Amino acid sequence: MTSVSRIAFGLCLGMALGFHAFATGAPPDAAAQVRESDGREHGQGWGPFDFAFIGDMPYGPAAETQLDRVIAQINADPSVRFVVHAGDIKAGSERCDDALILRRFAQYETLRRPFVYTPGDNEWTDCHRTNNGAYLPTERLAFLRSVFFPRPGRTTGGRPMRVRTQADDPPFAEFVENVLFQWNRVTFATVHVVGSNNDLDPWSGIDAGDTYATPRPDRLAEFASRQAAALAWLDATFDAARSAGASAVFLTIQANPNFELAAADQQRLGFNAVLDRLAARAAAFGKPVVLAHGDNHVFFVDKPLPNLLFSRMQTFGSGQVHWVKVHVDPSSAGVFSAEEQVVRANLP
Repeated sequence: MTSVSRIAFGLCLGMALGFHAFATGAPPDAAAQVRESDGREHGQGWGPFDFAFIGDMPYGPAAETQLDRVIAQINADPSVRFVVHAGDIKAGSERCDDALILRRFAQYETLRRPFVYTPGDNEWTDCHRTNNGAYLPTERLAFLRSVFFPRPGRTTGGRPMRVRTQADDPPFAEFVENVLFQWNRVTFATVHVVGSNNDLDPWSGIDAGDTYATPRPDRLAEFASRQAAALAWLDATFDAARSAGASAVFLTIQANPNFELAAADQQRLGFNAVLDRLAARAAAFGKPVVLAHGDNHVFFVDKPLPNLLFSRMQTFGSGQVHWVKVHVDPSSAGVFSAEEQVVRANLP
């Protein structure tokens, strides 16, 4: 059983972000809508479509059954074209061992649609923690990439689709996880931006001397490299959207980037450059833009910037193991609306 309510983005409902229940008929099967022309464009025309948005699950072995229920509902919904995951496939207290990463990947491979995933801090950044196995985070990131991105330029999932990957750009060849694609005149992209202050938090579990005042050079180098890639990928995404005549952009990162904090706050330092670039490009684009993320496990939609065409959405997560169905209508003013999909069997 699923409980459903809907929230609209943009200006199409006079900016009223109220919830109301609704039902919709099932469109044709997703496979009939997929068209792989140049590997980056899917769907046709301006028609509406739906996709699933999830993140921050499962946290611990007991929650794997809850995730199975979420996957079963997504698989049973013929309107879902693809699945977007905002990162964190494990709890921050679970070990980062190979076996766990491989088991979680295998579980997500039971999704019957294309699976679009951006890494979370729990599966690599925070693996320095003693209870995570005291791993070197960059080593865990390399392993994570090898598992979840086995064929750069293609998603995983039961029906993989071709995407554009930043790894095709030689200066950013390692960033297989940053992808973009067009679907029915809407541009989608993942950008690798994670919690733990985007990896500015010290790797204290493996190095007690690593602090904000005395940072490890390899941690700062990792942050600088990934931030440069993120900024370049934001530019590439908006350039692709403009070139394609897209009606909207949907971006996914893992971290809640702390819009509410002052730019000088230590916990905003890892996100400032990305947020500044995003705000500038979204304003110049002049059409609806959504930044979607996980991190805090509570579903909401808000407008954290003066640009009223920009919205931010956070998905469910640990403790609330449910999913969000995002409805996309490229010909409508607001383009996006979202339905809570509450899995009743996963309620406390």
